[in-house]
Formats: sequence, C-alpha cells, structure tokens
Amino acid sequence: MRQGVPGLRGLLRRPRRLLAAGAAVVVLAGAGTWTAVADDDAPPVHRTDRVMAVDGVRLDTSYFTSGSAGRRPAVLLAHGFGGSKDDVRQQAEDLARDGYAVLTWSARGFGRSTGKIGLNDPKGEVADVSKLIDWLAKQPQVQLDKAGDPRVGVAGASYGGAISLLSAGYDDRVDAIAPAITYWNLADALFPNGVFKKLWAGIFFNNGGGCDKFEPALCAMYDRVAESGTPDAAARELLEERSPSAVGDRVKVPTLLVQGQADSLFTLAQSDAAAKAIRANGAPVDVDWIAGGHDGGNMETSRVQARVAAWFDRYLKGDKGTDTGPAFRVTRTGGVDSTDGTIPLRGASADTYTGLENDRRTIRLTGREQSFDNPAGASPPALSALPGLGGSSLGQLSAFGVGVSLDFPGQYAAFESAPVTGDLRITGAPTVTVHVRSSSEEAVLFAKVYDVGPGGTQQLPSQLVSPVRVEGAKAGKDVTITLPAIDHDVDDGHRLRLVLASTDLGYASPAAPATYTVSVKSDLNVPTASGVTTAAAPLPSWVWWLPLAGAGLALVLLLTGRRRTVTPAPDPELAEVPLQITGLSKKYAGGDRYSVRDLSFRVEKGQVLGLLGPNGAGKTTTLRMLMGLIKPDEGEIRVFGHAIRPGAQVLSRVGSFVEGAGFLPHLSGRENLDLYWRATGRPAEDAHMDEALEIAGLGDALARAVRTYSQGMRQRLAIAQAMLGLPDLLILDEPTNGLDPPQIREMREVMIRYAAAGRTVIVSSHLLAEVEQTCTHLVVMDRGRLVQAGPVGEIVGSGDTLLVGTAAPVEEPVVEKVAALPGVVSAARTDDGLLVRLAPDGSARRLVVELVRLEVPVESVGPHRRLEDAFLTLIGGSA
Repeated sequence: MRQGVPGLRGLLRRPRRLLAAGAAVVVLAGAGTWTAVADDDAPPVHRTDRVMAVDGVRLDTSYFTSGSAGRRPAVLLAHGFGGSKDDVRQQAEDLARDGYAVLTWSARGFGRSTGKIGLNDPKGEVADVSKLIDWLAKQPQVQLDKAGDPRVGVAGASYGGAISLLSAGYDDRVDAIAPAITYWNLADALFPNGVFKKLWAGIFFNNGGGCDKFEPALCAMYDRVAESGTPDAAARELLEERSPSAVGDRVKVPTLLVQGQADSLFTLAQSDAAAKAIRANGAPVDVDWIAGGHDGGNMETSRVQARVAAWFDRYLKGDKGTDTGPAFRVTRTGGVDSTDGTIPLRGASADTYTGLENDRRTIRLTGREQSFDNPAGASPPALSALPGLGGSSLGQLSAFGVGVSLDFPGQYAAFESAPVTGDLRITGAPTVTVHVRSSSEEAVLFAKVYDVGPGGTQQLPSQLVSPVRVEGAKAGKDVTITLPAIDHDVDDGHRLRLVLASTDLGYASPAAPATYTVSVKSDLNVPTASGVTTAAAPLPSWVWWLPLAGAGLALVLLLTGRRRTVTPAPDPELAEVPLQITGLSKKYAGGDRYSVRDLSFRVEKGQVLGLLGPNGAGKTTTLRMLMGLIKPDEGEIRVFGHAIRPGAQVLSRVGSFVEGAGFLPHLSGRENLDLYWRATGRPAEDAHMDEALEIAGLGDALARAVRTYSQGMRQRLAIAQAMLGLPDLLILDEPTNGLDPPQIREMREVMIRYAAAGRTVIVSSHLLAEVEQTCTHLVVMDRGRLVQAGPVGEIVGSGDTLLVGTAAPVEEPVVEKVAALPGVVSAARTDDGLLVRLAPDGSARRLVVELVRLEVPVESVGPHRRLEDAFLTLIGGSA
C-alpha cells in the first residue's frame, strides 16, 4: 500500500483482504514474449502473455514492461463489457513506456478466459483482481509498499470502470483508480426509478453471448424481469451487491471519474453519486464529463488517457508537481467547423465539483391539466436514445445542435416556458413537481425537456429521458421528477418544453391500456453551475494566414481575369424534361482513365429507364453526379431544366434508393417512415405517405416491427421511403439485390406503378431479364462511354427468336405441338403469347402457316432477342 499520500495514510489502511492467503495464482500456459517497437525513439515495450488459473477459472493475461531494470508502480487495465484484453493493448503499451508495469486480462467469460459472466461478482471477477495483485507483488519489476503489497492503480471503462471502483472497495492494496463511463449502482442504472431499461439490458446479455454465458442467478433474473417488464426486489438486490455502491464507504483512494454526456446507459447521475460517496470518505476526487459515451460521440481518447497517466504519476509515482487537471471539467460542443465538418470541443472547468444541483434558476411553465393514453402493448413507443448504435446514434446528433426524437400525439402532455431572455446554460439535473393521476393503480412516465427554437424546431439534449414509476396513481399524487443531467446551452429567445410521455422505445411500459392525467405543480428548477467557466477558444492558424492568402488570391484573379463560376440559369425549354445529361465527364484524382467520358442522353416523363453496363462502366459515378454527391469535370446535368449542383433546390424533386436503407428494427414500418420524414424538416402533408405506401404495396405489414420483415418487404419499405414526397424523378440502384423471384416480380410492379402516373424512374441493375420486363428505355454504358440508348425494343432488335402475340392464352398441349414443329428449336408461353426460337433452317413464314393450322389465335409476329444477347453484342463481351 502506498505510504506517500499526505493525510490519507490512516484512511487508506484497512486490515482486510478479500481472499485467503493460501489462494494462489497458477500459470497454466507457457509464457509467450513479444517486443513492440514504436515508430519514434520511444523505448520498446516487452509483452508477456500468460494463462493463469484462478479458482478453477482460466484468465488470459498480458504483462507489459519497458525501459531499464528496476521497480516501478503497476497498473491493472480492465476492458469493457463484451471485449477482451486486446482492446486496451495500446493504452497498456503507452503506460509501460511512461514507466509502469501494466497487467491486462480478459474478464471471466470474455476473450480466451473461461468461467461464467458474473457482472463483477465479488466472489468472481472482483476476487480475480485481488489474485492478479498477488501475482504483481511477486514480479521483480513492481514497486512494493511492503511484502505482498504492490504500488498499484486500476483503470478501465464501462465494465472495466466498475471493476476499478470495486477493487478499491474490496482490496486495501489498491492505491489510485481512474474509472470511466461506468456505474456506481447497477440496479439504478438498469432499473431507474423502478422502470426496466429493456433495450440496454438486452444488449448486455446479447453482447455477453447469451443468457447461458452468465451466472445462473443472473440469467434467471433477466428472464424474470424481461418477461414481467417490472424489476422486483430480488433483482435489485442481485445487481446492488455487484455494484461499487455496496462498498462505497470503503473506496478511500484518489479517484478520477470520467463520465459521458452522450450516455443513456450510465448517466452523469452515476458518477455524481460516486463522487459524493468517495469524497465523503476523505479521498481526492476529480470529475471529467466527456463529449461521448455509450450512445456514441467523441470519446476524447487521447486527452482522457493523458489525464489518466497524469493521475497515476501524481498518486502512484508521487510526482507532486504533475498537473492532474481541474477538479471539475466538462467538454462543451456546438456547431460545426466549416473547414472540415468536425464538431469543435471546448473545455469548461471549476475549482470544485459543482454536482448536479448548483445555482438553480426557476423557469415558469404554462399549460392546463392534460390527459393522454398509454396504448395497449405500449406501442407505438416514443423515441429518444437508441442504445447500442454507437457512432450512428441519435445522441451524437445533439453535438451538432440537432436531434431526432419522436412523441406520438395522444401519448404525451407538454408544458412550455416563455422565451428565455439572455443566455441560459443548464449544467446539472433540472427538477419539477407534477401531479399524476391514472385510470390504473400505477403509471409509468418518461420525462424530458426540449430546447425549442423560435421556428418550433425542438432538440432533446443528449437524447435523454427520465423514467419514473408512480405507484398509487389512481388516487392522484404529487411527484417530484429529477430530469436527466446535461450540459446544454439554451439560446436567447428559445423556450423549454417539458414533455411527459407514456412510452419510450428503450424502456418497458405497462402493457395494459390506461389514461394518465397530469398537471405541473412547480416551476422548472434548472441548475446553472455559474462557477464553471469555458476556456477561450484559441485562434486557429487560418485567422493569421487567411487575410494574406486572400490578398494574394485577389491579385491573381485580378491579373488573370478569372471569374467565379456561377450556377447556370434554368433552361425553360427543359422545364418538363426530367433529365438531360450533356457531355458529362469525370476522372477521379490519381486515376489513369475517365470513369465517365462524354456521356449524353435524355429521359422523358413516364419512362422507366434501365442503366446498364459491366462493372467499371461508370454507372455508379453517373448516379452519384446525378444526385449531386460529386461534381463532373466537364458537361452538365439538368433536372427539369435546372443544373445540378451539390445542394441544388431541384434535388428535392429527386428520390433515391442506393444500397438499401437503415431502419430501426423495433419500430414499425410506418413509424420508421414517419421518423425519416420528420428528420427532413419538411411539412408532414408534403410526404404523401398514403400514396407512397399504396404504390409500395406493404399493406398490413406497415403496423409490424421491421425486425419481422422479409428481405423483400424491407426493400419495398426502402423504396417507399425513397418515394416519400412523390419525387418526380426516382433513382434506384440495384433495388432487387437479395430478393427471390416472387419478390423481384413485386418490385417490378412497384416501379411500373410509380411511373404510370407520369413520373420517371431510373434503375441500375445487373438482372438483364428483369430490366427487359420492367424498363421502357435503356442506356448502355461501357468503359465510361455511351454505347447505345433508346427504347428496349429497338435495342433488343432482331434475332433467331420470334415473339408471337396471341388473342388468348395458349394451352400447354398446343405449346408442346409448336415446339415439335419442323424448323422450331423451342417454344414457351409468355404473358403476351409465345416465344419461339427457330432453327437455322426455320422461317417466320412457315411458322405462321403451322400456327394457323394448329388454330393458334395469332395477332402479331415479330423478332425477339433476349436483352442479354443484345447487351453482350453491344459491349463486345467485356462483361
């Protein structure tokens, strides 16, 4: 145990050990040793891999050292849930180069380690850490405070962050910890205010490899709660005994708490509870709120790891001159850097941790008493955070100042403030008291506060909600709700809107229908943490060089007479032409040939145009230029007379389906489309939802969750999404990929129906037979150039196959007789009659005579060649 922290010696000395002295770590597998050499002059890192036996479980470990011989402090580095020791290898190597002996390991049930997952069971995973500390105490490179007591710190994120806290509570040899984005009380995290956080709980057990990978008691608990939707006392007790809060009074070591703002799993309230408890024990505690979290966003990895290293330098190496950072730091985001599209991050700090309730300001809310429904089956659910989607999650969008949330009419109540005067920065957890009455004995509500702009656009900060279970609600009762802790700037003139909803996608709600009636009983109390100050943003280098560069550029333009390119004016003669491409060329940077070269063609209203060509023909590049995603080097594209440029207004008349669409599996088809359209910001009436859905032909399936859809149904839903707003020009790239023949036929009918109303469809596909039956016109490309364009019939042209049109369907026995005629190779029925392939000695004239003799009702006879034959002829077999 470390002796050199002033004032802490008495607090940190705890005469207890979790494990009996006779319990030992046995090395089962022979050690494998590697040396990692950095690109710069940094010293090499030596890594030794071992499999250790601990109480019948095999733990896969790696031990990292660097530099000269001699003793040094040690660090145990833990991984996150679902990961392994490999996830923290780079950080381990960095700490080794900084002068630490680092031990990483895969926790029970993960990586190559055996055993059941115990969610940091004190008798399992926590006991393992003490055994690993025993092993560190025997290594010649590790500094000792006394025999068997190494100088050691523990760090980790999420699951690994919890084991950091737990190890400090159970083993008095731990000297400092740095847990990140983790929990203090796992029961509160998964059962907040008595409500089951079903999606995150499901992700836990799925990422763990399924229920059977867990300790039986945990598996039984999950099955029980997932089935009932309501956490019971036994479930809370099981999770609480695996939580750091169970030994909170024993965590008395210097602690750096890093917590995520974009985190619906382990919220800022978890680190707040940890900070209060550990500080009450007399230990130093710093708190750092990062921009990211389990919901995605910027994890600030480099900065955080540098701060962890500084923390250990101060409290393990005893370097009192090390700057460990402010007592409280919060990363603030907002806007987008126009130079590179990134989100600028700025740090704000305070000399003390302010908590979640500091410097409160009251905001008056208005709104009458309101009633709303909890629908049967709690469906459709409102949408806030989307657990498990990581960087594509909704929480990350809040950093851009936007967000996507969904509350269904009739399923929520809303109360709104007057416009805020002056800037308001919310730092902490707002509170409000409401009166709740229910037609049932209990109610489950989801509370959230929106930031509403002057135009009515609303943003849900960090996409967070607070669930609350209200028991005895039938008689009515007042409830004080603590809303999610956030750090959010409310601009002057914006309003705050309190929403109380009956459902949320991430949580379990009562399945029985009920009616809730709510009213506000207090103002909204908003913490402002006025002591937290934002650092001034440094002036970027371009502030200094841009004026000089601008002056130089102006001189060049003056001397050369160059003029700024302007968007060409609309061509009135093409106002009714969906698409005209003229002289289009594109060569990618570094390429040795043109992807598209001098391409010209025209598409008219009502056409279904097939864009064909072998791989590398330039089809995808053409479509990307058509949608304004990339710029051509030469030529132009006009849609309804308007030149296409990135962001051109006319692109609102273009719908596209490229490589499928991502849907939220737990939402129904209609809910997904509603969410997509709302995200566009366009009026609901412009969606023409019913018309698009009728064309797509999904029927009753729209009410079902997308996870139940077949591949064909998903494709049709994606097409319906592209058709929202009924765009005049619809672009479809490989819409039949992954579909079986019946589904392909359904997709064909969708495209034909869409064009039947005078709209235009462009489809790129490799299924030539399907293109032949679907499209009215073709554009064939090869090596970036146009090979041929025109009606399908003209391109297919003549051949050895004749299409015989008949007034009535031909019976199969007659078809067999036709196939047996002299000069006929084969005959097959089609929707329009017969397809007859002639032998070299056959003739159309003789065939007609024989058909009349067989009493076939012939109406027409014409040449028919398969599109595949024509295609291969046109491109010279290069496909």
